[in-house]
Amino acid sequence: MKVFVTREIPKIGLELLEKAGFEINLRGNELPPTKDELVEGVKDADALLCLLTDKISRDVLEAGKNLKIVSNYAVGYDNIDVDAATELGIIVTNTPGVLTDATAELAWALLFAVARRIVEADKFTRAGKFKGWHPTLLLGFELKGKTLGIIGAGRIGTAMALKSKGFKMKVLYFSRHRNERLERELGAKMVSLDELLKESDFVSLHVPLTSETFHLIGERELNLMKPTAILINTSRGAVVDEQALIKALQNRRIAGAGLDVFENEPEVPDELKKLENVVITPHIGSATHNARESMALMAAQAIVDVLNGRIPQNVVNPEVLKKLRGGQ
Repeated sequence: MKVFVTREIPKIGLELLEKAGFEINLRGNELPPTKDELVEGVKDADALLCLLTDKISRDVLEAGKNLKIVSNYAVGYDNIDVDAATELGIIVTNTPGVLTDATAELAWALLFAVARRIVEADKFTRAGKFKGWHPTLLLGFELKGKTLGIIGAGRIGTAMALKSKGFKMKVLYFSRHRNERLERELGAKMVSLDELLKESDFVSLHVPLTSETFHLIGERELNLMKPTAILINTSRGAVVDEQALIKALQNRRIAGAGLDVFENEPEVPDELKKLENVVITPHIGSATHNARESMALMAAQAIVDVLNGRIPQNVVNPEVLKKLRGGQ
């Protein structure tokens, strides 16, 4: 059995594949693969282990005549044509759960960095501009008692909200489903998107990228926010209309933003880079040793299961299982 791995993942995952007796074709390049490279890589592969930046289109899937599984080293899977995979009888899996706290913690790190102007203050100090304490030097915002708005109360959104306990914050959330845990433990309130944007001091995005969430936050939504509000995005860049956000930040329509994701990654608009009221990081939400190793194990285990005739965990297109069983 052959496994095409588009880029190097933590050793623990590759070792699991080797131990299972599979032949590994590991692409030796840190940059995302081109379409031609993907097509060539899957031609004789039984399994594909890919990253969130790899565009797994119908053409790529159709080139994999022996392909049985696409194991995505990520929680989101908007990089994969899941409908095409299902049609072709290919199982698609992801790696949820193991990166929940890592991503929620980064969201908090961004929130702190923007609210207390940490990056700006660091640059200021390194540049030798610090001449002594001053009552109005780099004033920011406190968190205690403020309102935190969570858009998308799934695993990561829930973890983000629960970490607000120590700051005695009021929590509002907008989600497709009611979150009884947040309501029980935090007294959180489920509200409409508009109400959340109007009332929140800090808004954190935790939704997958779908046709419904594309540009969920645009000019209208940004105009609803308080001028003192801060927007945090650790989900997917295209959930926010990036140009509308840039204008809102330039005009101080909102106080600031913390962004770990961008609309056209790895491109980051120059306008964002020039702004002092935004903190930007290179999609490192899950970038902890524990999370990335656990993701590698989970992604590799899914391949081991499928190629040994077992149903893996975290199948994102469960309807394909019925198709493989002949509809039974």
